[in-house]
Amino acid sequence: TLTVTSANHWMTAWLGLELNMISILPVIAKQKHPRSTEAATKYFLTQATASALMLFASTINAWQTGSWNIMQLNNKPSCILMIAALAMKMGAAPTHFWLPEVMQGTTLATALLITTWQKIAPITLLYMISNHTEPTITLSIGLLSILVGGWGGFNQTQLRKMMAYSSIAHLGWTMTVISIVPNIALTNIIIYMIMSAPFFMLLMTTASKTLQTMTMTWTHTPTTTIILMLLLLSMAGLPPLTGFTPKLLILDNLVAHKLTLTATTMALLSLLSLTFYLRTTYLLTSTAPPTTTQSTTTWRLKPHQNQVTALLTPIALFNITILPALLT
Repeated sequence: TLTVTSANHWMTAWLGLELNMISILPVIAKQKHPRSTEAATKYFLTQATASALMLFASTINAWQTGSWNIMQLNNKPSCILMIAALAMKMGAAPTHFWLPEVMQGTTLATALLITTWQKIAPITLLYMISNHTEPTITLSIGLLSILVGGWGGFNQTQLRKMMAYSSIAHLGWTMTVISIVPNIALTNIIIYMIMSAPFFMLLMTTASKTLQTMTMTWTHTPTTTIILMLLLLSMAGLPPLTGFTPKLLILDNLVAHKLTLTATTMALLSLLSLTFYLRTTYLLTSTAPPTTTQSTTTWRLKPHQNQVTALLTPIALFNITILPALLT
């Protein structure tokens, strides 16, 4: 990932992405189970296809312009191919099909890695070529991703698949604004990573993988349940939580660039995502499962597991007051 983020030459970026992909394959296939092997195979095939497409686009650009520099992607067909390749690498619609399947076949820790760290390299490249991107294409990919992310998460009972669709929807918000105000797109994806990291970590500590097991957390760890609820509402983009800030900034900039219809469509499509976030929140906090526990509830987590979660949770929930100052 660091090779890609510090690259200037397309070949170096491609090499970094290949190393990144080869390195995470054993991590995905770590469990001795056919499902994780299938997930690793699906990940490999999609990433290899995207890498080949990326190499093809950069070669055409070098052939036409004589430059391998990432910032000088001046050839229009190359730029379109490159956006398609990077969208496939990230898991944005319409090339999103691999992401829910791969996440469902891995552990929660690996799913966290795929939704956060693995997005850094392609997002960086997209940020670097944002001056040359065609706004129509990025807006189309963005709107489609928000629609697919909301619609796909509707009937999910598996939390990993639900989070995969949530990731697709958040990528949609990033894609819509990447060619208009790239800095805000970057802010959006960073905030998403900060929100999803503690969410996954708390799921790991409570060993929750489905909505059914998630309903049992209240009897064991009420504090965790409240934090999970707030993180879900933050991801849904409800004020005054952190997740609302990037959405407000994105909609504001779209309206400022006379894209009011697009902004309205995005706001309405995000209601789809809000539905499944609220449903999960309701199951988590408002339904009391039958419990046989007679003792008082205890905090049954190992202390060392909570340090990163404790650090990220306040940022994921309450940084709305400082963010405008950071952006200006």
